[in-house]
Amino acid sequence: MAKQTISRSRGVRGSRTGRPVMVLLDLLGRRWSLRILWELRDAPLTSRALRAACDEASPTVLQARLDDLREAGFVELGEASGYGLTALGRELCETFMPLHRFAERWKKS
Repeated sequence: MAKQTISRSRGVRGSRTGRPVMVLLDLLGRRWSLRILWELRDAPLTSRALRAACDEASPTVLQARLDDLREAGFVELGEASGYGLTALGRELCETFMPLHRFAERWKKS
């Protein structure tokens, strides 16, 4: 099976149009993508620390998601600090904060 990569100009699974929102939702719907972004929201993490934060996710799957997120421009690999969010990645995480706050209220109700 060929590796599927994310490109902002290509179609995605289940979409013939390749509309940007569909490309983004496809990427974010992949296993561990959202968790990686969430764990990187406060500070960069090394591969080992990120894997631990992601409940010991498979190194192969974790690396594949990191590659996808780097290609999409949300994550970058720093020289000393490990993986961190780009400005675009931070902006994406900020868009999830209202959903996070809602989920916290919902959990308590």
